[in-house]
Amino acid sequence: MHRSRPLTAIAAAIALLLAVSAGAASATTSAVVGHVYVNNNTVANAISGFDRHADGSLTPIAGTPFAAGGAGRGTPTGSAGALQLSADGRYLLAVDAASNEISVLRIRPDGSLRLVDLASSRGTTPLSIAVHGELVYVANAGTGGSNYTGFTLNAGGQLSPRSTFALPDGANPGQVLFSPNGRHLVGTRVGPDAGPSFIDSFAVRSSGRLTAAPGSPFAAQGVGPFGSEFRPTNSSQLFVSNAHNGAGNGTVSAYDVAADGTLTPVAGSPFADNQTAPCWVEISHDGAYLFAINTGVPSISRYSIAAGGALTLLGSTPFNSPSGLRPFDARLDPSGHWLYVVDAGSAKVSAFAVDGGSLTELSSSPFSIPGGGAPFGIVVN
Repeated sequence: MHRSRPLTAIAAAIALLLAVSAGAASATTSAVVGHVYVNNNTVANAISGFDRHADGSLTPIAGTPFAAGGAGRGTPTGSAGALQLSADGRYLLAVDAASNEISVLRIRPDGSLRLVDLASSRGTTPLSIAVHGELVYVANAGTGGSNYTGFTLNAGGQLSPRSTFALPDGANPGQVLFSPNGRHLVGTRVGPDAGPSFIDSFAVRSSGRLTAAPGSPFAAQGVGPFGSEFRPTNSSQLFVSNAHNGAGNGTVSAYDVAADGTLTPVAGSPFADNQTAPCWVEISHDGAYLFAINTGVPSISRYSIAAGGALTLLGSTPFNSPSGLRPFDARLDPSGHWLYVVDAGSAKVSAFAVDGGSLTELSSSPFSIPGGGAPFGIVVN
């Protein structure tokens, strides 16, 4: 009788320890539900990949980073869309900004990558890629070779050039993107630091060739139009961040897009951001909220989007550890519950839980990128 109490206490303690250990194990072995990839933009360019867990956390994929074959710049380089997923989800397309090439990498079942094609970008300093179906457009930003060049991507991951639309030197395109229905293509001309800045808008023919909209390029509503996105639920609404208006003066513009590609600002546009250098935007899958990544603060501004495209600023969310981050491109996961931001200054990825128009950064964020570099472009699958 006298020995049973100590034994019972010991047994209870062991049971509690096992329960705590099991809880800790489950917390660190949350199910893998997808992957996150970033373009490292290293001199010998590579792509880093992470397993994405159900709790939003990230762990490096075995063997990462994966060789891209081309050359990156090795320094932070502003652009949106430097890494894209093919329409069928089988390939990643990455810019190699220093070698004027585009890498195509096959995504294996375990998330690891294998290089399958390395193609000339047909210009200099490729910075952004747009994908719709088999059609691919690349924005080349370099002097003497600035353009938008079209390609087709076949089932084997091979790129074939189709057409080129030349741009003037100094246009400095920051992004090229398709509308969700593939009928429009837009490119932002960041231009010189003091402007002028423009937005190119095209109707996309059935052949994949471009027809410039009447009046294109359109004068931007602010200096440094940069990150852009069409509303996922409405291909006739376009949103563009204006990054170079100065400290505390960032804005986001909203445009109606006509069938021929003509851009008309929504009433009240541009909409104040009250932050510095909003350079990238991401819109919730239901089209209800817009998130603007403010590189100069850093923070993320949150807006609700009205039916007609007008924006209402809800507030701004700071980063856990903002010093030296330089947050760049951002993408939501397919569920819309997690937002991931690639941090070019510190070679990390920041992760936020999404609840409507609210963001909460994970306590374990940011996550270091294997291979370091000056990363840009992000894909979440």
